Amino acid sequence: MRSTGSWIRYFVPLGRAGFAAAFVLFAPGNFSQEGIAWAAAQGVPFPRLLVPLAGVISLVGGLSVILGYRAKIGAWLLVLFLVPVTGFMHNFWAVKEPMMAQVQLGFFVGNISRIGAALLIAYFGAGPLSFDARAEEGKVPR
Repeated sequence: MRSTGSWIRYFVPLGRAGFAAAFVLFAPGNFSQEGIAWAAAQGVPFPRLLVPLAGVISLVGGLSVILGYRAKIGAWLLVLFLVPVTGFMHNFWAVKEPMMAQVQLGFFVGNISRIGAALLIAYFGAGPLSFDARAEEGKVPR
C-alpha cells in the first residue's frame, strides 16, 4: 500500500480508532452478570461460555484494529463477533413492541455497517501509521 506524505494520512489511525473503540469500550459488559443474563434472555445458547468469549474476541479484535497490529486478523475477529451478535441480540423481526422493534432495527443496521467497515479493513489492512505498515516497510522488495 502506498503511504501518502500529506497530513491526510493521520485520518487513517483516527478512523481505525473511531471504528474500533466501541468494541474495546463495551467488551467488559460481556463479563458482567447483567450482560450474560441479557444474552440468555435473547436466546443466546450457552451464554455463560459464549458471552465472555465474545468479549475476548471483541476486545482483541478492537485493539488489533486500533493499533494496526495484524489488523486484517483483528477485523476478521470483529466480523466473527458481529455476525452472531447482530442476529441474536438485534433480531428486530421478533420484537412485538413497535418502538423497541425500531430501536433493534437501528442497532441491526448499525451492525451491518460495522460488518462492512470490518470487511474493508480485512481486505485493505491497517493503512499508514500502524504496526502493520512498519512491518511492511522492513521487508525486502522482491
